[in-house]
Amino acid sequence: MPMPVVSLPVVQRWDCHNCGECCRSYAVRVTPVEKARIEAQGWEARPDFDGLPGVVPDDGPDRFRLNQRPDGSCVFLGADDRCRIHAEFGAAAKPMSCRLYPFVLVPAGDHWRVSLRLACPSAVRNAGRPVADHAADLREYAGLLEASTGVTLTAGAQAVPPPPLQPAHAVPWADLIRFAQSLGSQVADAAVPLDYRLRQVLAVSELCQKSRFESISGARLSEFLAVVTAAVAEDVPRHAGDVPRPSWLGRTVFRQMAAVYARKDSGTHAGIAARGRGTRTGIAWRFAVGRGAVPRLHGLVPAAATFEAAETPQHLSAEGDALLTRFYRLKLESLQFCGPTNFGRPFWAGLDALLLTYPVTRWLGRVFAAGGTRTPDDALRLAVQAVDDGFGFNVLLGSRRQAWGIRTLAERGELAKLIAWYGR
Repeated sequence: MPMPVVSLPVVQRWDCHNCGECCRSYAVRVTPVEKARIEAQGWEARPDFDGLPGVVPDDGPDRFRLNQRPDGSCVFLGADDRCRIHAEFGAAAKPMSCRLYPFVLVPAGDHWRVSLRLACPSAVRNAGRPVADHAADLREYAGLLEASTGVTLTAGAQAVPPPPLQPAHAVPWADLIRFAQSLGSQVADAAVPLDYRLRQVLAVSELCQKSRFESISGARLSEFLAVVTAAVAEDVPRHAGDVPRPSWLGRTVFRQMAAVYARKDSGTHAGIAARGRGTRTGIAWRFAVGRGAVPRLHGLVPAAATFEAAETPQHLSAEGDALLTRFYRLKLESLQFCGPTNFGRPFWAGLDALLLTYPVTRWLGRVFAAGGTRTPDDALRLAVQAVDDGFGFNVLLGSRRQAWGIRTLAERGELAKLIAWYGR
């Protein structure tokens, strides 16, 4: 029997609306068992399949992926933007990765916590049924994941050890969840500006990283977090304009971090980064300098986008605030920001990586809105999709260089400044 799946209190809805975006964006890896099942369906022999193999080798032995057409779309994507495997053989015949998307199941001791990738247009729009209504499917997916990964709860033992708060400092799962829930409650307080809420979360993190919690657990930990949260609310500047501007170093490192999120190498919105090493070197230099036109790393970057325009303050509407609040609560309360779902990062390092996505998203929203090609709300929604397309999944975001950049920004106090600067 699989571990239970816990639906979170975040108001999140989703249903597939057959836009086909995921089928045009991702290279889907399949297991040898899935490969054999798809090949047995006889697609290559069909006259309308152009003799294309449905599954092709991937990088490494016994690694395979679904084949793609020259435009990057899956060979099983039909003209009606529906999966042909699903349409003919049912959902259970598809690869597990396709069935699970955009859900993310996060192991949390004796249960799974549910997150979603807001890279999916329906998820970012909060369109469909409440996530809790998908409980039956999620329980089935949890069972399949456990069978394929060996993550099971046996004899009362925890399936996966909790991510440490920081290296060599771990707490039990129950306390780790208390930390996440406390931070999520801070983010949920819509009575104050979102950038202020996130800077409070960062301040709590900085104080907690100076503490040890071997003797502070359970109800005592909840009391400790309540006291710390109240204290930082008084100390953190409420208005973004009262926070110093990021330094030259902070802005330079930030742009290098943002470039990774802004890059799209495949699918409908592929940018120019895929065109060769020389092109990528030139792009890196332009991001370091931070002047002139923003390179079109992503196909949604308009020709009018400039680095200067991306620094112009932009009001966050009530709709934009609600979207970003939902995004951060979802990531925090699901624990998707740390551990196995974010490159094995410890809790506080994963939190820094998550908080960096706020200035990245606001910066990218300004870029996507450049020249009046889109409304600020539409551009922000596309920015959230672009950022969550990579968060926890783009291997470049798990690199040592990215970890160094995030750590540098946090330790030098630049992360709080960047959150305020792009929160203007």
